[in-house]
Amino acid sequence: MLTLTHTAAEAVKDIVARVPQAEDGGVRIRDTGTPSGFELSVAPDPEPRDTIVVTDGARVFLDETTAVVLEDRVLDAELAQDGSVRFALSSHG
Repeated sequence: MLTLTHTAAEAVKDIVARVPQAEDGGVRIRDTGTPSGFELSVAPDPEPRDTIVVTDGARVFLDETTAVVLEDRVLDAELAQDGSVRFALSSHG
């Protein structure tokens, strides 16, 4: 299952907190099937068949395809001085 670093979990919670209608929601990651990779969006609730990853109170929703593709990956985040966030995926170990 996808693993989140502490920094990524904090970034997810911060992003979700900025969207009033999704305050109990999470970040949904969807495999676009294109070279650009994945699409991230804030969602108030997971879709019925989503895999839910919870780390330090941060919730990430993965559609079926994405859950398989990211099975052994780690989501990390880099926080910029201006408040923007850049996510990166790496392999375990």
